[in-house]
Amino acid sequence: MSAQGVARKSWIERLGLQRPELRAWAMYDWANSSFWATTIHFFPIYFVSVACAGAPGSVGSSRFGWATFIAMLIVALLAPWLGAIADHTGRKKRLLIVFMAVGVPAAAALALVGRGQWVMGAAIFIVANIGITGSLVFYDSLLPHIAAPGEVDRVSTAGYALGYLGSGLLMALNVAWIAKPRAFGLPDQATAIRLSLLSAAIWWLAFSLPLIRRVREPAATGAPTPGVRLWRVGFLRLWRTAHELRRYRQAFLLLAAFLFYNDGINTIIRMAVPYGTEVGISAEALLGAILLVQFVGVPFTFLFGMMARRIGAKRAILLGLAVYLVITLIAYSMRTAGEFFALAILVGVVQGGTQALSRSLFATLIPTARSAEFFGLFGVSEKFSAILGPGLFALMIDLTGSGRSALLAIAGFFAIGGVLLARLDVQRGQAAARASQEGAP
Repeated sequence: MSAQGVARKSWIERLGLQRPELRAWAMYDWANSSFWATTIHFFPIYFVSVACAGAPGSVGSSRFGWATFIAMLIVALLAPWLGAIADHTGRKKRLLIVFMAVGVPAAAALALVGRGQWVMGAAIFIVANIGITGSLVFYDSLLPHIAAPGEVDRVSTAGYALGYLGSGLLMALNVAWIAKPRAFGLPDQATAIRLSLLSAAIWWLAFSLPLIRRVREPAATGAPTPGVRLWRVGFLRLWRTAHELRRYRQAFLLLAAFLFYNDGINTIIRMAVPYGTEVGISAEALLGAILLVQFVGVPFTFLFGMMARRIGAKRAILLGLAVYLVITLIAYSMRTAGEFFALAILVGVVQGGTQALSRSLFATLIPTARSAEFFGLFGVSEKFSAILGPGLFALMIDLTGSGRSALLAIAGFFAIGGVLLARLDVQRGQAAARASQEGAP
């Protein structure tokens, strides 16, 4: 092999993407990140200013928060049951595709929402959220099947980093459309936002193809059950998994910690634009700051993966939570676009790495053969964390007329999550998962 080939191999290995199936899996982060960057950040602006035209800004933020709450509640209730069925039947990838088939058309249909059509916009947004978040349950559950225990941190962080890079490239084009619509043959900014929403759906679909083509469907873990309906099998396996969480106490502790600190992360992701709009930050500044997050996130997410190899995933996550706590306290008194940009840089530093390492750390604390069941429960923790924060944000706006007071509660989420995570015994949890796997039939 040539020196150039050796260098290339070493570089790819350092990123954790040395095999085709690892690269194909990570590309789904590149694909679905278009929704989190473009749809989640652009649609709130459009929703508040166009779909909720004539209503006060706080009303639009409240409606958006409740739409998010409803979508996350539905997925939280469905995810663990579907995960149990996926493990039993070996349909993890197929269920991922099913949720994509729901989410992609809905994401595209957001471009059809017109002025004053906030009910239609909220309903379509709920369906799109169900599609994207449901697909991620099964995407995450594939990680321990394609990556060895020593690879999961790097593969997970590489996926998040690719997600930031892909979403940043698409978002840069979207921002250009919105900033100079006439230069691209578009009549106005509203049309540019609609086109951006459509482009996110196309991007999501197109770059999902490598995973669909190259990642194998894991084997089923359940024997045929004549006379027992599949939906009942799902409930029976879910009940068993929930009952057996006592055997995986460290995994349960991580779930509890993740429920709190990811609540804060999700609230910042989903409510940053409505909150920034409420306090008077211009749309141009909001979009510029969000774009900055995507590109700052690329190197720092890779850095978190490397850091985890040196100090461990747990300590790296705790470092990220400390930065998030500072972010919420600064955001409480935020007034200017400059402050919003400073916060965007801090978010970009810690967001991808913190979430990616949470995913990979959990993957090492559970039995691989039942990953969809356990990631279904992980999804419950993740989705309820996406419910509580936006729900609290919307409630505080309704009660006080401002989202500032909710930020103190969000800071509390980071603090509680950090305390719980500090109690996690990683080695004991990984030993319990290995023992279970070795004793599996």
